[in-house]
Amino acid sequence: MKNNIYPIFDKMLQRSDKEQLLKQHSVMIWFTGLSGSGKSTLAIALERELHRRGLLCRILDGDNIRSGINNNLGFSPEDRIENIRRIAEVSKLFVDSGIITIAAFISPSNEMRKLASDIIGKDDFIEVFIDTPLEVCEERDVKGLYAKARRGEIKEFTGISAPFEQPEHPDLRLDTSKLEIGDSVKKLLELILPKVKPETTNN
Repeated sequence: MKNNIYPIFDKMLQRSDKEQLLKQHSVMIWFTGLSGSGKSTLAIALERELHRRGLLCRILDGDNIRSGINNNLGFSPEDRIENIRRIAEVSKLFVDSGIITIAAFISPSNEMRKLASDIIGKDDFIEVFIDTPLEVCEERDVKGLYAKARRGEIKEFTGISAPFEQPEHPDLRLDTSKLEIGDSVKKLLELILPKVKPETTNN
């Protein structure tokens, strides 16, 4: 701790105070998977469903974060790790404020995801692997990124010229090439609702 930094954490209202106010328990729901796998689509659908149930959420998405707080980072291995570190630190602030936080990031390595989990806290970290096959993601190519990567216009593109390590023990695995959005959201709710609102049922 630097000499000119004096933390005030012990004087601030605590997470339990915020959760009591919001009448919910905050968690971090971390979507990982290839570009085009359906992370953002599911994050948005989940947010809407939780909001409908009176739960306060915040989505953090790769494109939005890289256009703001992380707009000075590239896609080198070092920058990717720093990208995830900053996201995790911001996420922890939301979780500590009692807000259910939904992150949608490729986060291609187990090292990165462990870093995020360690920062946020393992007990609050729900890892959801959007396990959609590469060929399906590339066929969708919503942003035209795979085509550019195949032409060599994008370097270090996950799944093409950079590796993606599948999570070893995700809390939930979803394949959007086999599941409709509604079915995926239902599975997510079955996992999440007992953690954020124990008295809430899935009905």
